[in-house]
Amino acid sequence: MRKFNIRKVLDGLTAGSSSASQQQQQQQHPAGNREPEIQETLQSEHFQLCKTVRHGFPYQPSALAFDPVQKILAVGTQTGALRLFGRPGVECYCQHDSGAAVIQLQFLINEGALVSALADDTLHLWNLRQKRPAILHSLKFCRERVTFCHLPFQSKWLYVGTERGNIHIVNVESFTLSGYVIMWNKAIELSSKSHPGPVVHISDNPMDEGKLLIGFESGTVVLWDLKSKKADYRYTYDEAIHSVAWHHEGKQFICSHSDGTLTIWNVRSPAKPVQTITPHGKQLKDGKKPEPCKPILKVEFKTTRSGEPFIILSGGLSYDTVGRRPCLTVMHGKSTAVLEMDYSIVDFLTLCETPYPNDFQEPYAVVVLLEKDLVLIDLAQNGYPIFENPYPLSIHESPVTCCEYFADCPVDLIPALYSVGARQKRQGYSKKEWPINGGNWGLGVQSYPEIIITGHADGSVKFWDASAITLQVLYKLKTSKVFEKSRNKDDRPNTDIVDEDPYAIQIISWCPESRMLCIAGVSAHVIIYRFSKQEVITEVIPMLEVRLLYEINDVESPEGEQAPPLPTPVGGATPQPIPPQSHPSTSSSSSDGLRDNVPCLKVKNSPLKQSPGYQTELVIQLVWVGGEPPQQITSLAVNSSYGLVVFGNCNGIAMVDYLQKAVLLNLGTIELYGSNDPYRREPRSPRKSRQPSGAGLCDISEGTVVPEDRCKSPTSGSSSPHNSDDEQKMNNFIEKAKMSRKLSLPTDLKPDLDIKDNSFSRSRSSSVTSIDKESREAISALHFCETFTRKADSSPSPCLWVGTTLGTVLVIALNLPPGGEQRLLQPVIVSPSGTILRLKGAILRMAFLDTTGCLVPPAYESWREHNVPEEKDEKEKLKKRRPVSVSPSSSQEISENQYAVICSEKQAKVISLPTQNCAYKQNITETSFVLRGDIVALSNSICLACFCANGHIMTFSLPSLRPLLDVYYLPLTNMRIARTFCFTNNGQALYLVSPTEIQRLTYSQETCENLQEMLGELFTPVETPEAPNRGFFKGLFGGGAQSLDREELFGESSSGKASRSLAQHIPGPGGIEGVKGAASGVVGELARARLALDERGQKLGDLEERTAAMLSSADSFSKHAHEMMLKYKDKKWYQF
Repeated sequence: MRKFNIRKVLDGLTAGSSSASQQQQQQQHPAGNREPEIQETLQSEHFQLCKTVRHGFPYQPSALAFDPVQKILAVGTQTGALRLFGRPGVECYCQHDSGAAVIQLQFLINEGALVSALADDTLHLWNLRQKRPAILHSLKFCRERVTFCHLPFQSKWLYVGTERGNIHIVNVESFTLSGYVIMWNKAIELSSKSHPGPVVHISDNPMDEGKLLIGFESGTVVLWDLKSKKADYRYTYDEAIHSVAWHHEGKQFICSHSDGTLTIWNVRSPAKPVQTITPHGKQLKDGKKPEPCKPILKVEFKTTRSGEPFIILSGGLSYDTVGRRPCLTVMHGKSTAVLEMDYSIVDFLTLCETPYPNDFQEPYAVVVLLEKDLVLIDLAQNGYPIFENPYPLSIHESPVTCCEYFADCPVDLIPALYSVGARQKRQGYSKKEWPINGGNWGLGVQSYPEIIITGHADGSVKFWDASAITLQVLYKLKTSKVFEKSRNKDDRPNTDIVDEDPYAIQIISWCPESRMLCIAGVSAHVIIYRFSKQEVITEVIPMLEVRLLYEINDVESPEGEQAPPLPTPVGGATPQPIPPQSHPSTSSSSSDGLRDNVPCLKVKNSPLKQSPGYQTELVIQLVWVGGEPPQQITSLAVNSSYGLVVFGNCNGIAMVDYLQKAVLLNLGTIELYGSNDPYRREPRSPRKSRQPSGAGLCDISEGTVVPEDRCKSPTSGSSSPHNSDDEQKMNNFIEKAKMSRKLSLPTDLKPDLDIKDNSFSRSRSSSVTSIDKESREAISALHFCETFTRKADSSPSPCLWVGTTLGTVLVIALNLPPGGEQRLLQPVIVSPSGTILRLKGAILRMAFLDTTGCLVPPAYESWREHNVPEEKDEKEKLKKRRPVSVSPSSSQEISENQYAVICSEKQAKVISLPTQNCAYKQNITETSFVLRGDIVALSNSICLACFCANGHIMTFSLPSLRPLLDVYYLPLTNMRIARTFCFTNNGQALYLVSPTEIQRLTYSQETCENLQEMLGELFTPVETPEAPNRGFFKGLFGGGAQSLDREELFGESSSGKASRSLAQHIPGPGGIEGVKGAASGVVGELARARLALDERGQKLGDLEERTAAMLSSADSFSKHAHEMMLKYKDKKWYQF
């Protein structure tokens, strides 16, 4: 029998053995092969990576379009994204490969297609008749810049205006250019001496399709006769034009100008406008012109059968309205309503009953696309109320600072959260149904409940129902309610740990079964919440203050506040019950006038009304120590069964009994080791040594101690202290990414902040360099469990596993009193067990498996209503109740063992318990580091899922840590991804892809295959409404829609071919995009087969068209031959 010498490595006493020999030893089973073989069911074919859905508001929107028959809304963005919205729950995200900004969108109404115009002068035709829309054709303009597009209803000819003032015509079926061009000089002729500027508007006369209205930026408008190829009328105005709109009868149109005026023109009176209106201009006496206003960026002119027309416009406010919010103005008859918006208006559209431009429009709503919101205004109700928005577009209401994802929650959770959240809804919305209601829902194949929790910069926490690839807000909690608000900057001397957003959420710890919620905020505060369906008034908010120090021998610490350093690792820390305070203790300055013993925020000392939902159980705050601000909390855990909450930072760890409101443990990280500390450290006070070097923690790489590196971050990749600038910058970025997992400040979340800024050092005190603080050993992972704490243990017992940034895992034993009343009277005894394990890199996640390889969840107490007086027999039950684990491990026989799974940012280990032998080890990455690791359930088994900073997503089997998936997905381009990426059960994951959007993805093969069924359908067959019956007018005006044969005008036979150098046709990937859209091209073989069929059908269709063309040419040849024969039939051969 071989004897392995791995104990030293595991116990962290030395890291001397080489990694090669470690690997050789630890990949095999320890001595005697005593580990029972666990059958692992997960194989690599169970894994596949693909994006599922994107939720939230389209980031940086730039264009808007609506299909009035299909009832689908499209939004384009500055990054080339396309978002399509149908009925609530039907959403779709597509992306233009170039990433160029979308400048305009045009639906082919009721055709299931959409044309997008991009800032790189390309036009794209999207097919919306498939669940993942794809580009069918693209056209790239080579010599001219595209500025405006117009596609008349039921026409296949798209008018494209350019910066040079020309208009080209595109056949949307073949996506080719017609030879018909309207040149700017022909359009304006001698009416202007200079170039009229780019085309800003094109539209055809609603009553005569043969007349095209062209608006040039300089203020010239031309009515062009398409048949005679000349201008009928030219209208000139000395202010630049922003938009033009027709009256449905085709006799009048309205223009909006850069001086805040609207001009209404009669078609046949080009000399001057019939009417000039300045909606927001001050009317001066003596008939003078009103003062100029800001430009009116867009105007729409909509008519109703029974009343006055609507004129709706954006912009045009007077210049003296400084600080006024952006407005939408609705003019209806003599009334003018000015509707203020929260953000600047990008675009708006009026929704009308008819798609026909030559009928009474009957507008019923206005959809307004704002910079950060989408608003729908009801035009039919007095006061123009807005519709309640059913889409999940408010993710970014306050910037997201962290998020957590829970799949397969208890089934009663979502209804419970929904019922308390329903009371928070605002009043005053329109009574009508949301009018954008096209498309159909997908089939909900997944039936398990999913919840996403987002923490925000303003201290709010939002719970979202994320079941079956939809998203809906359930409940919002405002954590800042327990604190006094400072009215002005001079009023808040204590909160200078951060400049802004002092309540920002950094870490969320939630137990779905007990519904206990715990949050850690940026001002070094922790709040514990209980869920209740009853409203309560809390007279005094329970509060504790904790003094967490870094020094080993801090002479100034008050004796009553801190647990004594432990002489031996087995000694017990006695709990110190601190009477709950109604407000923070007053600032006690130390002898040298430094701020001491004060928290960063002031808790309210007045009674607090707490609505049904999450209610404050306890507020814990870290305090200033001798002029040194408290450090931000880096890890947090709560356990409802034990009634404990624990948190740590770069100074140390604190444990609180939230039932007795007492601090149980308050230790510096160094003190946790007791006499087992493997590192050479120097005691220091943060105030005494201010130099960046010469103090702090030694950098420990596996094996050697490099004294010069002690002020470097413990996990940085370089071993040389003398880096070049570039290397130093890279290391700083990597450090920021690592720290951002837990330590980032909310200011760093603002979308416009550059990743190179130094926002991290702001969170540290200025008295010590930030790099020195970050190089201390911080607490990076915490896990409550019921397991074997020491090697000699014969049965599992409650304990806390603590992981640090230096790769150490320490175990703290918990001795809990019996349940019921005794739990509130007897102290919880907490003592370090002496067990120490070592890994390479900061510890990220820990979990435990039973002897069969099943996950052992932490113990929990099921939720019950606390605010209702209990019956007598209930009290008896409670007395007998002892908080124990509900896991399979509680029924284990004594001889059975467990496995601890520990994931660090470099490697993963599976440790057999109680022996503490390393059963399996896997080096996850050598050159990069893991940002997020989660132990998750999938296909009735479990695995370890990791996201690396180099963009790879990896999964490993458990317990053997076999690699199952390794896909390059997305590089770490910003802190936001590092902070928000998380995996959950059933192969689900998510991250914040932009400041306003959540991207969900799956790494499960089964979900990938079912995705097509789960996605909603955008296109549904709908009959086009009947055209208006014009009768008498039609004859009088020269025929309506039938008056123009565009085919005859723009077709190749009459207008010839367009110049080849003008634009290049690019065939789109079409249906292939539908398959590729799922990241690694996985909608399964079925989609590929379907695609092949489609392509075959397309080829057959092409063949049919060619056959038809050949037939027609044969037919015309036979006609010509017959005519020739008739012509020469009676002539003799010599008469030819």
